[in-house]
Amino acid sequence: MNAMTKTGVAALKLDDLRKNFGKSEIIRGIDLEIGDGERHAVIGPNGAGKSTLFNLITGRFPPTSGKVYLHGQDLAGKAPYEINRMGLSRSFQITNIFPKMTVFENVRCSLLWSEGYRYSFWNIVNRAQHLTEEADRILEQINLTERRELPAGVLSYAEQRALEIGITMAGGADVIMLDEPTAGMSHSETDYIVDLIRKVTEKKTLIMVEHDMGVVFGLADRISVLVYGEIIATGKPEEVRANARVQEAYLGAALEAEH
Repeated sequence: MNAMTKTGVAALKLDDLRKNFGKSEIIRGIDLEIGDGERHAVIGPNGAGKSTLFNLITGRFPPTSGKVYLHGQDLAGKAPYEINRMGLSRSFQITNIFPKMTVFENVRCSLLWSEGYRYSFWNIVNRAQHLTEEADRILEQINLTERRELPAGVLSYAEQRALEIGITMAGGADVIMLDEPTAGMSHSETDYIVDLIRKVTEKKTLIMVEHDMGVVFGLADRISVLVYGEIIATGKPEEVRANARVQEAYLGAALEAEH
């Protein structure tokens, strides 16, 4: 399951990745390469192992066996914060923001590490004009400039998801992982978030788990279908849609549910 890359090294590579919980085998030997700048969707029925796979990639769970490589670097033994600092950032199904802080402050906080502040608490961030400018640039990109001074908790659900995407971007990651970015949204909210994702992930690598097939086929360059911990198909959207095994295992029922 190889992907063409600009550099010759995949943005993300999984090599015989496996995860057991006790005697239960959840991820069963996944091999996958995702290229630089690719938008890649992982789809599959509930219980297929999609969230576990994301947790393995981002270091929340250690694999039972196998390897994960980010731009050719082995991620074995690295903590989630170390992987984030290597250029991979993730959003979650449940929105993670600071609801009592302003929209602007949420984005600025996420900029601190990537802008070199580390643990230098003596730096007064309010005086750092470049932080303000970069935070405002991100707010403009995610269409939240007019909400800048509002507490993040009063934003609509779609706006909170947009803010979380902005926070994910602010760390400077070039590999972005989004877990169910449009879950629970109306059609208009979904259209808003899809347009946003398309814009902010330009020239970045996107890996997303998503149940909405309209979103998947509208955004993804390639799709992997995960069923019972195994990838049963990977290919371009039209190839996956036409795959008989995928139709039988998942896609037919999923597309029916959309109508």
